[in-house]
Amino acid sequence: MYLCASFDVTPLDVTTEQHPGQTRVVLIGELDIASSEGLENELAAIEADSPGTLVLDLRRVEFIDSTGLRALVAADERARSEGRRLAVVRGPNAVERLLALTKLDQRLEIVDDPDSVGT
Repeated sequence: MYLCASFDVTPLDVTTEQHPGQTRVVLIGELDIASSEGLENELAAIEADSPGTLVLDLRRVEFIDSTGLRALVAADERARSEGRRLAVVRGPNAVERLLALTKLDQRLEIVDDPDSVGT
């Protein structure tokens, strides 16, 4: 007997916005094993321009797995080592719960509103 499951997969949409003194990366969809490499590549291209402040907006992230968490940690490590600022905009409850369980909410700078992030 074979079991076949059908899943609705929401690909990750990554949009970059320039604001005074900061670059915002808005994520929409699922940040998981299928999309984290694409996000890493996008962030590498953005970081090459050395933005002083990078804001990752997770408000519309529907799901995040361990590879997505690793991408957030890697971005934070790069920002710290290069003397830049990384702020993460609080995501939905499921995302927040995962950040709390992994204690990343204590490591990352998490904000409620991207407009509250100064330069």
